[in-house]
Amino acid sequence: MISNYLKNICLISFALFAPIYLPAGGIQRNLSEKPDNYSYENEIVLNSECFIYSVPVKKSQKLMSIEAGTTLSVLQYWVNSDQNSWIRVKISRNIFVDNPHLPSRGWIRL
Repeated sequence: MISNYLKNICLISFALFAPIYLPAGGIQRNLSEKPDNYSYENEIVLNSECFIYSVPVKKSQKLMSIEAGTTLSVLQYWVNSDQNSWIRVKISRNIFVDNPHLPSRGWIRL
């Protein structure tokens, strides 16, 4: 009977104090460490008007037109089976001024 009390006390102590020492996301990373393939050239500014596509295929749906001078964040590079180069981008927006219902991500053909 005493051993059951001792087991329960240990279990409750572990349940109360162990989460304090565990990282919130399950893994801790040093924010100053960058991955090997990290590039500081993650933003581009358009010099001409272009369209954002839903998928990296020329015949795909055009989501919207983007004006020259718009700042875009580069998310991914892609070369499809036709050897066309595409980049997946995210449009930098002011959430208080711009329409939040417009798409903010898509593909641009290079």
